[in-house]
Amino acid sequence: MLSEEQIELRKVVRRWAEADVAPYAAEVDRDARFPDEAFKSFVDNGWVKLQYPSEYGGDGADALSIAIFVEEIARVCASSSLVAMISKLGCIPLIHWGSEDLKRKYLPLVATGRMQASYCLSETGAGSDVASMKTRAIRDGDTYVLKGAKHWITNAGVSDIYTVFAKTDPDAGSKGVSCFVVERDWGVKIGKLEDKLGVRGSPTGEVLLDEVRVPALNRIGEEGQGFAIAMGTLNRSRPGIGAQAVGIAQGAIDAALGYVRQREQFGRPIGDFQGVRFMLADMAMRNEAARSLVYRAHEVIDAGDPYGELPMMGAMAKCVAADTAMAVTVDAVQLFGGYGYTKDFPVERYMRDAKITQIYEGTNQIQRVVISKQLLDG
Repeated sequence: MLSEEQIELRKVVRRWAEADVAPYAAEVDRDARFPDEAFKSFVDNGWVKLQYPSEYGGDGADALSIAIFVEEIARVCASSSLVAMISKLGCIPLIHWGSEDLKRKYLPLVATGRMQASYCLSETGAGSDVASMKTRAIRDGDTYVLKGAKHWITNAGVSDIYTVFAKTDPDAGSKGVSCFVVERDWGVKIGKLEDKLGVRGSPTGEVLLDEVRVPALNRIGEEGQGFAIAMGTLNRSRPGIGAQAVGIAQGAIDAALGYVRQREQFGRPIGDFQGVRFMLADMAMRNEAARSLVYRAHEVIDAGDPYGELPMMGAMAKCVAADTAMAVTVDAVQLFGGYGYTKDFPVERYMRDAKITQIYEGTNQIQRVVISKQLLDG
């Protein structure tokens, strides 16, 4: 059950998102441009601090409150919800495994919006199979030299720092991966930016590392700890994708409710017809069930995962919510009929945005691998 503070947070965030984010959502999607207006308001209103520890300039909000925050932004603009999500993703390794010096150097800058961060794990041939990455980090005295390319990187070209996973021992498989904080100004180049189906306002592209020299002090954790850091990060971030998916679905439900109340056929609103009502009931039930699972996963995070539930709970939350968002948004388009297939109404955008939630931070097929492994192997 949500606390009074969390219920009030939802109300405040919803008012803010509808006033400062929603007006730009269609344009951001159409022009495939970064949601500058949303980011400026995000910083100016202090929301950027919500997710970061108080000792580094943040508000130290609990995970469930952050989920509510993400959900409410995604309800009006999925691209803008990634403004809130991706820097936190890039900072999770730093928060949980970074040295105190690294935390004090970078977290206050991100928590005040002066820097943005990206998470650089995937490569062309190493998406689901993370351990097969080719990017190298070669020790050279008190620095590492990074060589390689990361693909499908959210906020590529916008972020100021990149949390990069690279092989320090290419013969050790997953045990040869290490993790680094890399500043863009050290020689990071941006390659191709993708022309995407959805979340078009959030840039996704290649991050190129051509002999980029990184101080050894910017390594997060120990050499060879990178794979464990990457998986630990995803366990904590996947429920957030679930929150985003729930928000997208809720936006589609709300749009559909408004439409069926005013669209008339056969002399009355189509919301009077049982077939339409049953579709809406199913959409609402599915999304409320997904929301409950997402909130449960965030409660596990807040409790510190005392029973080792998070890998399975996070995978379940992400998988169920993403599949629900896809189904609900398809039904929303159907309820709008021909209008739903046009860009004059937002539901086609919700449908396109929903698809990525089934893909990034581990496809839903990979989530099922994680869940089944936890069930069978413990």
